[in-house]
Amino acid sequence: MKGFIESITPQLIQWRRDFHQYPELGFTEYVTSYKLAKELERLGFTIHIGKDVMKQEARLGIPSSKELQFYESKAIKHGVEKDILDRMQGGMTGVIATWNTGRPGDHVALRFDIDALPIQETRETSHFPHQQGFTSLNEQVMHACGHDGHMTIGLGVASFISDYHERLCGKFTLLFQPAEEGGRGAKAITANGWLDDVDYFYSGHIGIESLPVGTVAATVDGFLASSKLNVTFKGVSSHAGMKPELGKNALLAASSAVSSLYGISRHSGGITRINVGKMMAGSGRNIIPADAYLEIETRGETEEMNSYMQNEAKRIIKASAMMQGVEYQIEAVGQTEQLKGSNELISSIEIACDKGKYIEQVWPVALVSGSEDASFMMNRVQANNGLATYMLFGTPLDFPHHHPSFDFQEDVLPVAVEALTNIIQTNHSNK
Repeated sequence: MKGFIESITPQLIQWRRDFHQYPELGFTEYVTSYKLAKELERLGFTIHIGKDVMKQEARLGIPSSKELQFYESKAIKHGVEKDILDRMQGGMTGVIATWNTGRPGDHVALRFDIDALPIQETRETSHFPHQQGFTSLNEQVMHACGHDGHMTIGLGVASFISDYHERLCGKFTLLFQPAEEGGRGAKAITANGWLDDVDYFYSGHIGIESLPVGTVAATVDGFLASSKLNVTFKGVSSHAGMKPELGKNALLAASSAVSSLYGISRHSGGITRINVGKMMAGSGRNIIPADAYLEIETRGETEEMNSYMQNEAKRIIKASAMMQGVEYQIEAVGQTEQLKGSNELISSIEIACDKGKYIEQVWPVALVSGSEDASFMMNRVQANNGLATYMLFGTPLDFPHHHPSFDFQEDVLPVAVEALTNIIQTNHSNK
C-alpha cells in the first residue's frame, strides 16, 4: 500500500477542480451524481442511484417541479445518459457505492456530501480557483463549504478499496449524499435502511475551524440540533394612497415576526440560536404588500433546546399574522439532530493516523458549532450498537464557510484520504 497517496494526489486535485467548476444545489446534483456513478462503476463498485438511494417521501425541502425539470434538461445537455437521468428524475440524486470483499468482517460506511450553495463565487484575482481557472460555471451557485473536496476524498477512498480489496475484509458502503445544506438528504437515506446494519460509520469535514494542513480531529462535539422553516404570509393588496384601509399588509406581519424572532429569550438549559436568512415581500411602492416570505432556522444544543426555539418561533409567527389580519403557513424544509461521536473510536483512529506520512497532528476531540444532517446516520448506527464518528481535516481558512471567497488548501485532500484509508487498513483489513 506504500506510495498510494503520492500516486493519487494529482488525480485528487483534478477531481476537486472538476467538481468545483460545476456545483449543483441540493436535489439537483444530476451532473455531479452522474460523474460520481461513472467513476465508481469504473473502479468496480456496485452502484445504486435513484429510488435505491433515498426514501422519496422522507425528503424535505424539495425544489419545485419547474426547477427540477430545468436542471434535468440542463443535465442532458451536459452529457448525462438518459437512462441514468430517468432513474434520478424528480430530484432523486446522490449515489451509493457498495463493495463486498466476500470475507467475514465489519460493515463499514463512509459518508460524503455533494451539494453546493446559492452563492455567487467571487472573481477577485486573489481567489485561488479564479487564478487557476476553475471557478463556478453556474451563476449564483458555488461550492463554498468544501463539498467538492469531500466528494474527492470519497473517490480517493473508493480508489484505495478498489486497488487493495484483496487485503480487506467485510463490506464497504460509500454514501455520496445530496442536499446536506439545509439538513435534507441524510434523513431520506437513513429512512431507506442503508445504516441499519452498519458496524462502523465515518464522516467528516474539511475546515470548519482554521487549522494547519496535517491536523486531524478524531471526532467532534458540539454540533447542534436544528430545524429549517419556510414561512409565507398572505394578505390583501390595495392602493396605498387611496384605499390603504382595505389592505392587509403581509410585509408588516413578516417584519414584525423578524424583529420578534430575534427577541426570543435564550434557554438556560443550553446553547440556542435563531436566524432569518431571507425575506421577500411586496411588489411596488404604492401597493399594500399582499405577500411576504421568510426563510428561518432554529438551533439548539439538544433536541429539547431546539424544540423550545422552534415552538417559540411558531408562536411569534402566528401572533404576527394575527396582528395584521393576514394568513400564514409554515413549511418544515430541513432538520438535523444532535450529533455526538463515539468516543470508543478515538483511540483506534489515533493509532491509525499515527502511521501517516501527511498527518502531522491528531486531536482526540474538536469542539465545534453548526449543524450536520449526518447526525441522522450516526444516531441510527449508534442506536443499533454500532460506532460512529465525525472527523475534521484541517486547512487554513482566509474566509469562512458560506462566503463568496471561501477556499481550502488542496494539500488537505491527501491528508484526509490518508487518514481514512489508514483507518480502513488498520482496523478493517484481513492483515
